[in-house]
Amino acid sequence: MSDESGPREGPLGIGVVVPYDMALDRELWRWTPQRVTLHLTRTPYEPVPVGMTQALAIGDARVVAEATRNLAVVEPEVVAYGCTSGSFVRGHAGEAELRAAMVAAGAPRAVTTSGALLRALAALDLHSVAVVTPYPEEVGERLVSFLAEAGVKVTGDAHMGLTGRIWEVPDVVTADLVRLTARSGGDAVFVSCTNLPTYDVIAPLEAELGRPVLTANQVTMWAALHDAGVDPTEMHADGQRLFRG
Repeated sequence: MSDESGPREGPLGIGVVVPYDMALDRELWRWTPQRVTLHLTRTPYEPVPVGMTQALAIGDARVVAEATRNLAVVEPEVVAYGCTSGSFVRGHAGEAELRAAMVAAGAPRAVTTSGALLRALAALDLHSVAVVTPYPEEVGERLVSFLAEAGVKVTGDAHMGLTGRIWEVPDVVTADLVRLTARSGGDAVFVSCTNLPTYDVIAPLEAELGRPVLTANQVTMWAALHDAGVDPTEMHADGQRLFRG
């Protein structure tokens, strides 16, 4: 593995740790250039619904470290923890702990979804967001707190209140909630949860709303590909604002 900065040539691997109930592997591949391979693994099954208990379990640094260790053998350039709630539920200290645990477990570079969100906001010089999540409200409120801790103003938030099968939410439902929540203002809209399909709604909503629309899988892949040394022009994004720099 190379430690050189800047774009790198040739085949690259990215490790991705996702929660046990992740059903959108294919969505992650939609941002991925042909020369990049994703190596996915899952956290252990937990017999609990989507909620605080689940977020705390799948976001346990020891659990994520063990999953990272399982990926180290294929020598990825970077390992991403693809879970929003698991990476914001313990605040900024918890997010930093996750990245440190991943590096200690063998990741040459570590990315989390919530950390990638903050990087994306900084890259686009965005300071306020409207937030949409599929979670129960108590989980969504932790995201609002996480953003506030980073100095990001949340202009409005809406939560679907789902406790399972988030991957089945139709695009039209997500898009309608984004439109409604965007009325609260903000420099951008963030749609949380890596198990919520979003790829096909991002660019159309950006054109309609006139502001960036960031989503969990999008920011995760953007940060992971960047840290793997992939030039942004290679990334598949269908006009999404984040990938235009």
